[in-house]
Amino acid sequence: MTTRRTLLQRAAALVVAPGMGLRAGAAPLPELRLSGPSASVSNPLIHLAAQAKAPGLAEHIVFKPWRDPDQLRALAMRAEADFVAMPTNVAANMYNRGVPLKLVNVSVWGILYLVSRDAGRKTLADYRGEEIAMPFREDMPDLVFQETAQGLGLNPREDFKLRYVASPLDAMQLLITRRVRHALLAEPAVSMALRKTQSFPVSAVAPELHRAVNLQLEWARAFKRSSRIAQAGIVALGKAAQDPALISRFQEAYAGAAGWCQSNRAACGAEVAAVEPRLTAEAVADSLAHAELNAVPAAQAREEVQFLFERLYRRNPQLLGGKLPDAGFFAGA
Repeated sequence: MTTRRTLLQRAAALVVAPGMGLRAGAAPLPELRLSGPSASVSNPLIHLAAQAKAPGLAEHIVFKPWRDPDQLRALAMRAEADFVAMPTNVAANMYNRGVPLKLVNVSVWGILYLVSRDAGRKTLADYRGEEIAMPFREDMPDLVFQETAQGLGLNPREDFKLRYVASPLDAMQLLITRRVRHALLAEPAVSMALRKTQSFPVSAVAPELHRAVNLQLEWARAFKRSSRIAQAGIVALGKAAQDPALISRFQEAYAGAAGWCQSNRAACGAEVAAVEPRLTAEAVADSLAHAELNAVPAAQAREEVQFLFERLYRRNPQLLGGKLPDAGFFAGA
């Protein structure tokens, strides 16, 4: 019997993503292994894997999701993937601890929102004294929240009651089951929460939720700069990290896949939902309108990456593995 995934792969094969015409001259790999979280940064990876192969890049492409920072670190240490989506600070930490990797691009610049049962609160200061569900303690998005709060003159440890959970989807569950009033979520968990609370029968018991605070805009207000935050991107691991030609071809393929996802939101949502059953195709499609996904090559994104890293280094040097990464961290630098 033809599976849903097979149907999606056949459908995707009929659509050539913009930018997918890769340069000739290099033999394609037998297999390309990709990995990423349940977040917008993985959408292009899932699209590449749904096509099964990419001309000039690989004869076969597979995608394996990682669920939490510990699983990500184990995957990277064992080089179980060639290209992995991860937070930029985690990539720097691994690099400084001797893991052979290169930052290929920064592709996520804005996917963090405070989702709340209160429609009228629009700034972090409005939530002083409130409990907030927070995924990934001492990782993104917790670090961005803490830096932004401090930049606005708030004390994240004293002015808020942070309830740490394992993932954005866990924080979303606390929201829709009325166990918290507010949660910091990353897309597509934001759109998923909003979709769930508007649907029957969940809406019969779930609260009305609002996309209350755009954390990127609060970051811009705190630091008097662009709202773009170099939150996450793609890293090349192991042998892939030592192959500049492969990195270049992959970056071109990833950028093309990201463009395809923005132009084909419903189809992209279907591909992602086929891989991640905790998400719905409709929620992923919704999220693409709110996630700033732009695959900027690492060398070009270096200034924004360094601004974030300098903030994190002042907070705790161990967040970056004890030092700021050198130029060798950035592919193409």
